[in-house]
Amino acid sequence: MFPAMIPPSLCPVRFLHTSDWHVGRTFHGADLLAEQDAVLGHLADLVTAEAVDVVLVAGDVYDRAVPAAEAVRVATRAMARIRRAGAELVITSGNHDSAARLGAFGEFAAAGGLHLRTEIDRIDDPVLLADAHGPVAIYGIPYLEPEPARHALDAPGAKGHTGVLSEAMRRVRADLANRAPGTRSVVLAHAFVNGGKGTESERPISSGGVEQVSGAVFDGADYVALGHLHGPQTLAEGLRYSGSPVAYSFSEAAQRKSVWLVDLDAGGLAGVRRHELPVPRRLARLSGRLDELLSGDEHAGLVDCYLSVTLTDPVRPIDAMRRLRERFPFAVHLDWQPEHGTAAVLRYAEAVRGRSDGEIADSFLADCRGAPPNERERGLLRRALQAAGKGD
Repeated sequence: MFPAMIPPSLCPVRFLHTSDWHVGRTFHGADLLAEQDAVLGHLADLVTAEAVDVVLVAGDVYDRAVPAAEAVRVATRAMARIRRAGAELVITSGNHDSAARLGAFGEFAAAGGLHLRTEIDRIDDPVLLADAHGPVAIYGIPYLEPEPARHALDAPGAKGHTGVLSEAMRRVRADLANRAPGTRSVVLAHAFVNGGKGTESERPISSGGVEQVSGAVFDGADYVALGHLHGPQTLAEGLRYSGSPVAYSFSEAAQRKSVWLVDLDAGGLAGVRRHELPVPRRLARLSGRLDELLSGDEHAGLVDCYLSVTLTDPVRPIDAMRRLRERFPFAVHLDWQPEHGTAAVLRYAEAVRGRSDGEIADSFLADCRGAPPNERERGLLRRALQAAGKGD
């Protein structure tokens, strides 16, 4: 095993905390690779502007275990830009990544400044660096699926996410205790920590159990770079989520995507600054009747936004999405909530009792679009039912 050592620096070390790149993810069917490439490229500019020593990526580099070739190209291009800008990278795997695939050739990649921590048996094997104040140990905890992780950790009593993360941090603290006095520590982890606020775009990391863990699990580290939740947030001064660099749901429309610039000094955590990221394409919500949305001058500023549109027409408009995209080419989500409408509770047995097939078909159409079929449509329905042997 090659030593994971970053060349020493004469200045206090500076980290850039990122996570949840999710390269390859789409947004309601829209390809985001260009947006992801632009924002991740900005990280390299930030490395140069802020003299960043190490970029941390706390899991979910990719959106799926087997990413598409173009997604891999975007991610590797981002990493190469960061290295050329002068920073090393420390990356852990998240619940969306394949740990084995992401960590492939990790021992060789470390020689080029890319330090991958995707293996459970390397949790207490830190990436080491030194600055003007002495040594710094960076521990990477990959996403730990509780059941397989407790066996891999040889900790049969470790129950759930709290149990396996507690065992992981026990190993981190034990290693840190054996290092030179004054060694500072940074931990990367991919988890749902109590007090964090989720969005609609995170994938649940628990099946029937409790996915949230206490922040106290991570006691002992000078800074904990969390991943998994997509909104930037501070749970404690040294316990933070950077959030995703790009919005992946309309629940994130009001968020200002950002990363954290983290400084350590001789005593540990010296300060954390937030840097907001560029927004390649804004998200917005729009509500109203279709004709009003298509003609209203007040909506002209939303033409270049990803849009979630709620139509309030009393009758569901025909071909609404096509018509919307003629004015709003980036409309990606459409809902229909008629004005003064109330959601009906459908009880199937009551809905069909004593009614003919034709009456049921008429009622279904009325429920779907807010208006009963006209005579022409009713004739088409009757002919279809007769062809299926269901005529009145």
